[in-house]
Amino acid sequence: MTGGVNVVAVGRAVRFSPNSVAKDEAILRAVAELTGARLLNEESLLADDLRGADVVLSMARGKRALAFLSRCEADGALVVNSPEGVALCRRSSVEALMEREGIPLPPHEGPDGYWLKRGDEAAQGPGDVVYCTDREQLARAVERFRSRGISDMTVRAHVVGDLVKFYGVLAPSGAAEDEGMFRVFYPGDDGMSKFGDEARNGTPIHYAFSLGSLRADAERTARLTGVAVYGGDAIVRPDGSYCIIDFNDWPSFARCRTEAARAIARLVRGGKD
Repeated sequence: MTGGVNVVAVGRAVRFSPNSVAKDEAILRAVAELTGARLLNEESLLADDLRGADVVLSMARGKRALAFLSRCEADGALVVNSPEGVALCRRSSVEALMEREGIPLPPHEGPDGYWLKRGDEAAQGPGDVVYCTDREQLARAVERFRSRGISDMTVRAHVVGDLVKFYGVLAPSGAAEDEGMFRVFYPGDDGMSKFGDEARNGTPIHYAFSLGSLRADAERTARLTGVAVYGGDAIVRPDGSYCIIDFNDWPSFARCRTEAARAIARLVRGGKD
């Protein structure tokens, strides 16, 4: 960025990047190169590090860093993603929001098992996302969560179908929606996985579905949360209907890093290339 704009980029703490540290660092570095941002990390971040910042590009998720970013935003800086939005993306909060707004989620009951996930924070390891074959196994898994001090958790039925990952960047304010970015990929095709849970849905069949509808639901969730740089997962059923099983702030964009970096840079420039 030019014109004396002070841009800071804040990286994500290692505990919030399970099996993705290098990928998360790579997308932030790519955006920093395009915007001239000074690179920092939330683990060592101090309030003074953000003093005088005009734009902050942040992947931070920790409460301490988000508090610093909220103050910076209150002082007039543009913070992407919004710290309030990142806090709202904690699983139990975003699922409640999506349910209220009628955005398709998995049902609470089903014949194919259940997924238990921690709801207070993003998953930090494979033990934070657990598949259970039945209610008895689920009850034991819930007790294990409680023994770890996790009382905020979500339970959704497993949905059979194609697992689809989506990545998005909202269009700059005032621009046409199609000036943003939205891409989908099938993990079952490229084998890229964080915890291996994708294998539960098997080899993708590539059922036909409305990409436009999925994009509209994902972008609506992004606007409702205030998270302009986002990603997530959806399941496409054999009949073409889908449900969103995950919505996250600022993913690694490992499958489309260069395009995403350009879209994020364009977003903070207000649409100027």
